[in-house]
Amino acid sequence: MNETLPGIDPKTAALLVMDYQPAIIDMLGESAALLDRVGEAIRIARAHGAQVGYVRVAFDDADYDAVPPHSRFAPILKAVGRGFHSDAPATAVHGDLAPQPGDIVVRKTRVGAFSTTDLDRQLKERGVVTLLLAGISTSGVVLSTVRDAADRDYRVVVVADACADREPAVHEFLTSKVFPAQAQVVHLADLERLLLGSDTAAP
Repeated sequence: MNETLPGIDPKTAALLVMDYQPAIIDMLGESAALLDRVGEAIRIARAHGAQVGYVRVAFDDADYDAVPPHSRFAPILKAVGRGFHSDAPATAVHGDLAPQPGDIVVRKTRVGAFSTTDLDRQLKERGVVTLLLAGISTSGVVLSTVRDAADRDYRVVVVADACADREPAVHEFLTSKVFPAQAQVVHLADLERLLLGSDTAAP
């Protein structure tokens, strides 16, 4: 049975565009269509007055030095090397999705959007209670942020077709079987109606 999703007040909502950076997008195939969908999600959010926030992953010199060798994150960081330095063009928000004045922009040094940033403070200062999530990858930043945001008592909405994973089967499993325990899962086609305050049926 489909769940009916209550409409969203855009004045207390934020669309988080997470890890949409050239270095990460290039790991996916057919990225042009994905960028188009995320661009449309941003357009819809702005049109209805929702906050837009960007989360990017990048490391300065001190961040590289601070990762202890016993951390499971250490070999990952070693593998990506200086290509993920905070000054590298490949770690900037993709040019097609560029932030505008007044948007939230944070830089993280771990997987989730919250643990190494002041994102929670910035959202609360703006009165945000609902998060619309778009990100790469579904099994990385999206999964971590769904869990953390739910623990922080946000209403969490995952825009499934504005997320992607190198393993499509993993994306499908997470969005259909795992996320619904803590988040509502919608598609881009639902977003306009939800932000207009109209109830809609979940997929």
